[in-house]
Amino acid sequence: MPPIPHSPIPVVIDSDPGIDDALALMLALKSPELDVRGISISYGNTVVENAWRNAVEIVRRAGIAARIPLAVGARRPLKRALAVAADTHGPSGLGYAQLPPAGVILDFVKPLVRLLAAQPRPVTLVTLGPVTSLALALRSDAAVVRAKVARHVAMIGNIEATGNTTKYSEFNAWCDPDALAEVLAAELPTEMVGLDVTRKLVVHAGEVGRFEGWMQDALRFYVEFHRKSERLEGAVVNDVLAIAVLLQPDVLTFRDLRLTVNLAEGEMRGRTRPDPKGSFARVAMDVRPEPVRRLLFDRVLRDQTAGAAV
Repeated sequence: MPPIPHSPIPVVIDSDPGIDDALALMLALKSPELDVRGISISYGNTVVENAWRNAVEIVRRAGIAARIPLAVGARRPLKRALAVAADTHGPSGLGYAQLPPAGVILDFVKPLVRLLAAQPRPVTLVTLGPVTSLALALRSDAAVVRAKVARHVAMIGNIEATGNTTKYSEFNAWCDPDALAEVLAAELPTEMVGLDVTRKLVVHAGEVGRFEGWMQDALRFYVEFHRKSERLEGAVVNDVLAIAVLLQPDVLTFRDLRLTVNLAEGEMRGRTRPDPKGSFARVAMDVRPEPVRRLLFDRVLRDQTAGAAV
């Protein structure tokens, strides 16, 4: 593992806390190489009220002493009907984990663009769900986004891998292809970490027992979903990879591509594909999963007795 840099990387995360988001957020919060400057909450794996509650619980259970600012990003897609992944992540977003009831998200909670504007220097923005929050931030104040986002790492899309929502489309891209098209058109320094690499990052069913309490309860649901839907004895933990690449850049190999997003309804909705006339992005096409798994187990397992039981 490379040495921890003297100055941690400032990071803002936009997340829709489901089960793999929980692992990714825990990894980020447990990594001294990263300075998590704020977390923006979005719809996606669950509704935003649940996502907010889940984020609060994740931060609390990570045992973070300092208060991390939370923002509310997108509550629904730009144009499409709201759809969430209750079948994948459970009604609460965190599987079988016992959680407090979700409350009401207050309208005065700051949006992502204000969270970015408050940063004293440019940050790495990691988006783990649909990129609607970022599209809204660009619409609100593109100059702030461009000034404060030095790097954008997005867990979204697929090129050669089979989709996980339709045969052709990844869930985050499918949820709001219009937002993804706007974000790609802005040509921020975006790195797409999609299904071509994340499908190779698996927590095996037999490893779930290494986790305790709430995380094991969440992962049990995730494994049951994968067993039923993909006949996989384990769970694909997609979002972890978007954090791990910040810690160990050599775990991913990227290809420079120009991309378009299919905006039509049907099987092709949200499909991301190379197009010479499309928008530029760096796309992860190969992964070394074992170093990422070591990071995950070495760091997130430290959490298992942290926080009071719920």
